[in-house]
Amino acid sequence: MSQSGKPRQRAAELRQEINHHNYRYYVLDDPVISDAQYDKLLRELEKIEEKYPELKTPDSPTQRIGAAPSPDFGEVKYKIPMLSIGNKLDEKQVHDWDISKKEELRFDCIDYTVEPKFDGTSVSLLYRNGVLVQAGTRGDGSTGEDVTTNARTIKTVPLHLQGQDWPKVVEVRGEVVIPKKEFEILNAEQLKRGEKVFANPRNAAAGSLRQLDSKITASRPLVFLPWGFGVAPKNFARHYSEVVKKFKNWGFHVTEFFHVTHGIEECIELYKQILIKRDELPFEIDGMVYKVDDLSARERLRPTARAPGWAIAHKFPAKEGTTRVINIEPSVGRTGVITPVAILEPVEVGGVTVTRSTLHNEDELLRKDIRINDTILVRRAGDVIPEAVSIFVKKRSHNSQIWHVPKVCPQCRSEVIREEGKAAHRCTAGLYCPAQLMGAILHFASRSAMDIEGLGEKLVEQLVSKGLVKTVDDLYHLNQDDLAALERMGDKSAQNIIESINRSRKPTFARFLYSLGIPQVGEATAEELAAHFGTIEPLENAKLEKLQEVQNVGLTMAEDIYSFFHEEHNREVISKLLKTEIQLQTPRITAKKNLLLTGKTFVLTGTLSGMTRDQAKKELRAFGAKVSDTVSKKTDYVIVGEEPGSKADKAREFGVKMISEKEFTKLISR
Repeated sequence: MSQSGKPRQRAAELRQEINHHNYRYYVLDDPVISDAQYDKLLRELEKIEEKYPELKTPDSPTQRIGAAPSPDFGEVKYKIPMLSIGNKLDEKQVHDWDISKKEELRFDCIDYTVEPKFDGTSVSLLYRNGVLVQAGTRGDGSTGEDVTTNARTIKTVPLHLQGQDWPKVVEVRGEVVIPKKEFEILNAEQLKRGEKVFANPRNAAAGSLRQLDSKITASRPLVFLPWGFGVAPKNFARHYSEVVKKFKNWGFHVTEFFHVTHGIEECIELYKQILIKRDELPFEIDGMVYKVDDLSARERLRPTARAPGWAIAHKFPAKEGTTRVINIEPSVGRTGVITPVAILEPVEVGGVTVTRSTLHNEDELLRKDIRINDTILVRRAGDVIPEAVSIFVKKRSHNSQIWHVPKVCPQCRSEVIREEGKAAHRCTAGLYCPAQLMGAILHFASRSAMDIEGLGEKLVEQLVSKGLVKTVDDLYHLNQDDLAALERMGDKSAQNIIESINRSRKPTFARFLYSLGIPQVGEATAEELAAHFGTIEPLENAKLEKLQEVQNVGLTMAEDIYSFFHEEHNREVISKLLKTEIQLQTPRITAKKNLLLTGKTFVLTGTLSGMTRDQAKKELRAFGAKVSDTVSKKTDYVIVGEEPGSKADKAREFGVKMISEKEFTKLISR
């Protein structure tokens, strides 16, 4: 349908005017028209867009009302990962961090920015030519969920950036939160409707943003607060403080508690000031974030796997509360460890209703002398995990009860043992126990084990929840139709996974052993067990003395291996696996140079240019060396590749000899 220029012109005028009033109301908190006048403008725009749908634009204020329910969320891939920020809990840790940054940069003093660590859910907003085109959650840092439709409903998310100085493409990152007062109102409304209340503002924000029906998101009092950027032009700005000014000019709500400091002492002083005002702030925060202000200096600071090297979060002290232990229940983790969990009378701790608290292990439980019916002090450690701190002995009742770890697993009724020299109790049915199933499958399918490509966490979760896989042998009974019917799967993906499963049917004996997830048995030990026993039967029936004949297998490890193979449920699963046409390969290992590295322990760190890590490990083992994943005083050599991690630091700390890839290659070429 054609339309005259008048509706198009009027729609553009209305969008500009309404966006301006949104900015004054939601960002500046300084409206210049009444709500009735605002509503009149919005209704006029809605009528024009209803009559002329082709005039509706992505940055129209009418997009904030939400759309029809979405069947699912798509994915957002990040060119620049959304990393988490490392935490420091005390001043000494903060000072140590500052010293390390100054040494790394060779600065006498560093200018930092300081801002609150908002307790919400992280979101990245992508703008092209000033218009919001995509919004994604943090996800795993590299891939998030596409929540663009929902993000458009948030009043403090500009649909079109203000001003004219924004780049052609820019990614603004920040936190979606719910103000404390609005959170209380929201929960009161939930109660009136007979719906579940939210535990805290963070959960409410995350749940509201991820609604499949964006109209629900639009009804929630969400606020977006920027704290950084992703994709942006290289000469975008020289300092982060300049970027924050740009955010404000573009129409974002910037926290009033943002400061630039000269040195770490000024950061700590601001931290103390905000800590005193913490409860008076409109939003929940759990600390302050310190960032290097100079953007070029940031590029010289080495990140960790999960966090940038130029920022830390200085966490606030944990909050505490008093409550009663109603019961203590055993919880079985993915690795089979039995953890006692206190079931508590509900108590408010730091704005969160706490009903459960981990007690870690039986030794910790006995040390603190926590019993059923005791009155205890609960603290949110790091403002997240509820921790039972101590008991009030004077309030102990006559009917308090001491709790002990059960002899059999509450999930599968298999034997529970305590690991020698450790506080942990563990269910021995690693392959059979339902509580360990997901972890067992993911380990079984991992690259160093059976190497089943495509079997990731989300797919495994579906296979388990739908009852398609109850023990790992069920993987070999799956068919293409089973997989194709699952969420986010198609015929081609299903076919690829079935082919990958079939390719895994001829593992080496060592890979198969490693895939079983036997406690303490890593890749190196699996190789040694395979070389010593040759086949599965003698290993299954080996006595403790025979197991200790294997290189590097001591009494404690031998006991774990013995317990694993003498748990009937595990033997049953292994038997089923071998009946699924799995053929164990036992390649003959040719001794190289009379095993010149026999007994030497190596650790690899960083990226090797001439070979993969797996290839390097095979070479080392072929020469009789042991390969470990951790550096200790017993480590003989650390092979250092490009961009080494913390293992290199550990090597320096312990005085372990470090060699380059070139030196390693020369060593095995003798």
